[in-house]
Parts: sequence; C-alpha cells; structure tokens
Amino acid sequence: MIRIAAVGDVHIDKDVVGRYRPALEELPDRADVLLLAGDLTRHGTEDEARCVATEFGGLGVPVIAVLGNHDHQSDQPDAVTRVLTDAGITVLEGTGTVLDCGGTRLGVAGAKGFGGGFAGRCASNFGEPEMKAFVGTTERIADRLGEALRALDCDVKVALTHYSPVPDTLVGEPLEIYPFLGCYQLGRAIDSAGTALALHGHAHHGTERGTTPGGVRVRNVAHPVIKQAYSVYHLLGDDAEESEPGALVHAGQ
Repeated sequence: MIRIAAVGDVHIDKDVVGRYRPALEELPDRADVLLLAGDLTRHGTEDEARCVATEFGGLGVPVIAVLGNHDHQSDQPDAVTRVLTDAGITVLEGTGTVLDCGGTRLGVAGAKGFGGGFAGRCASNFGEPEMKAFVGTTERIADRLGEALRALDCDVKVALTHYSPVPDTLVGEPLEIYPFLGCYQLGRAIDSAGTALALHGHAHHGTERGTTPGGVRVRNVAHPVIKQAYSVYHLLGDDAEESEPGALVHAGQ
C-alpha cells in the first residue's frame, strides 16, 4: 500500500509560515510522500518561495510539487523552482519521477496545466492568433503531461496538476469561470497512461471528488476544499482506496 498526502493552494507568505508545520511533522507516520498541487505562494516571489521552503522542506518524506498560476504572477517561476529545489522539493513541469515506497515503485508525473474548458464548452484552436496561442498552450502542456505519464517505469502512476482535468471537481464554482479552472486535454492525457489517481488544486469553491472519462479517480486537494493540512489517499496496486476521514489532519484554520 502507498500512502499519498496531498494539498494545494496553500498560498504561503511570511504570515502563514508555521501554520501547517505541526501537522506536517506527523507526515512520516501517516504518508509515504507529500504532493503539492500548485499555488504554493501568493505572488510567485523568491521571498515567498523561501517561506514555502521553510514550511515544506525537511519533512522526512519526499515532497513533489507543481507550480500554480499564482506562482507565475511575478514572472519568476524559475527562481521559485530553484528555491524549492534547493530545499529538497522536487518540482515537476511536464516531467516525472519514480519513488520506491516499500518495494512498490510510485511514479508521479506533473504539470501546472492550463485553462480552456471541457467537452462541449471549450475554447478551440481556431480564429485569431491570440485564441490559437491560448489553446496551443493548453495542448502543449497536456501533451507533455501525457508523455511524462506514459514514460514512467513504475507500478502505480499518479498525475499531479494545478488546473483541473475534469469539470466534476469544479461543482460549486461559477459556470462562467470553468474554462479558466481547467481543460479536458489534461483528462485525456491522464487517461492515456494507466493512471491510478489524479490530484489537482486551483478550484477553491469546488468539490473534492471526480472521475475522468476513462475512469481515473480525480481529487481536488485545494486547501479551501479539503480544509486540512493535507488529505491522505491509499493506493493498492493499480487500484485506489480512499483513507478514512479520521486519518486526516487539520491545519488549524
């Protein structure tokens, strides 16, 4: 059994440092790995990234992250990534990594993702150059995620994104902003690779549970949704079983 802890949208700055840490110190007893689903900072500055490194570095379990849209706000994603990497956090963007979890190889592929909408109500690669660039960005990121997932040599695959791959976990958000919260291309990439579980954030007013068209379980782990320091998901071989709510740890607020 593999135990995966996950949270997103923690939006760390100096005033938040220390809020999650008491619960995070218990991670080695509760999980094999922690996945961070983007929007780790508020404005994507190096100073905020250092706060994230302080909060999530040196936890005693591997920490794997993708960046979110907030982490790009100051146009310093490379600097943010460097600070997190120096703290021992693996940052994925169209890439993957494999961990040995008690003899089972867990593969995690991640990408920030992008918007565009979902089947029947989505942007299309047609018309103005600006629209083609928008949809082209979505397709390029999703293609890289799919390639990274299919390339993993492991027993169990997990996809980690910031944007949602399905509309299911957006229920509660205004319909008008669905195209800015995720896209169907991410779901298609996840379905192409025998993925066991997909985790994302970004939708603060969404719901936790959904499923891709191909049957992959999707979980929205945005902190405002799970309202805890992290949720833990148990994976057994190619199947996934959810942890009991009592196994979860609260962040304090």
